[in-house]
Amino acid sequence: MTAQPVTTSGLAAHLADTLASGQAALDLNLDATTQTRLLDYLALLHKWNKVYNLTAIRQPAEMLVQHVLDSLAILPVLQGIVGAQPFRLLDVGSGGGLPGIPVAVCWAHASVVSVDPVEKKIAFQRQAKAALQLDNFQAHHARVETLAVPSFQIITARAFAELDKIVDLAGHLLAQGGRIAAMKGVEPTQEIANLAQQYPEWQVESLPRLQVPGLDAERCVVVLKRAGE
Repeated sequence: MTAQPVTTSGLAAHLADTLASGQAALDLNLDATTQTRLLDYLALLHKWNKVYNLTAIRQPAEMLVQHVLDSLAILPVLQGIVGAQPFRLLDVGSGGGLPGIPVAVCWAHASVVSVDPVEKKIAFQRQAKAALQLDNFQAHHARVETLAVPSFQIITARAFAELDKIVDLAGHLLAQGGRIAAMKGVEPTQEIANLAQQYPEWQVESLPRLQVPGLDAERCVVVLKRAGE
């Protein structure tokens, strides 16, 4: 099932070109089928947003850059953690499914679980799962601290909470040797200091900067691990 085009054919072509050049700039080498599925996801997000208010960003071109390409920018970081091996990923407070759905679309070897406490957001994610035929994606309507599922090699969080809160709510779901990848804007210096004070058993392993194609704003990922792992 393919989502309806977001608007005119001219805009659709522009979105396709923007995605193609953006993923190339990120050195992802996504095939044409994967890019089409990402655009189908964008179309669904744009359509459902009119009623469900999933994001404050309304224009498809801005959604593509600030949501889809922003989510794709974390893929090289995740690859550096798990390589090309199959892995389980938990996306905490994912809202409209970001970055979880783009990760699931791009990587069939990733088993992605999304959790969000807002029912309408999970309803959208489940619709996207069905429409995009994402067999490697599951969406749970729950608070992450109550989630009872097997542990994960990676936990992602995008615009969810401060680092100490992420560790407090979701840290117990991380497998031994796993990593938390928290997507942030500017380097969260105070958050890192608070984490060190409140949870000294958690350490910042790396803090890579993200260059999101078409976005003139700072982005980074704080990669956390437990001490000794």
